[in-house]
Amino acid sequence: MTLTIMRRSRGFTLIEIMVVMVVVGLLAVIAVVNMGGGAQQRELENAAREMFLLMQTASEQAVLNNQEMGLVVDDESYRFVAYNGLEQIWEPQGERLFAKRQVPEWMALTYQTEDDLPTLPGGGEDDDAPQPDLVFFSSGEMTPFEMQMTAGDNNDLVYRIESDGLNGLQWHTPADEDAF
Repeated sequence: MTLTIMRRSRGFTLIEIMVVMVVVGLLAVIAVVNMGGGAQQRELENAAREMFLLMQTASEQAVLNNQEMGLVVDDESYRFVAYNGLEQIWEPQGERLFAKRQVPEWMALTYQTEDDLPTLPGGGEDDDAPQPDLVFFSSGEMTPFEMQMTAGDNNDLVYRIESDGLNGLQWHTPADEDAF
């Protein structure tokens, strides 16, 4: 009598392999879509946080150095300036930390200040001398303002920096806006 033992082969069937491939493909597509859409959001958050921290630092430097600091905002960039009391002009800030920074093309940077605010004399004979849009005074006060940073026309994603002029800077994220 001969005993025949059948061995079951260990392995995967073609259908099992194809199902796994489809599941892995779907997970890869979901990961790419989520990563791609979040890049601009992360870049916007980083740019807004950088602006907030630079403004805080400028405010602190104004108090520490007993020298008014200003922020000049253009369409494509922003930079910090310092007030020269002897010559009564605003001069570019010499520290590398406060160097001119470009605003990404896709980012909309808008701000509002109150009208008829007192200003320091400046400009003088040189009409090209920068006039700051926001001033950080050596007394610890600053120009009251509200600044918004958005990704183009996307009003769902708004980062705000604001000050009443007396109580420092406040930072608001899109999550803060959803809470209201």
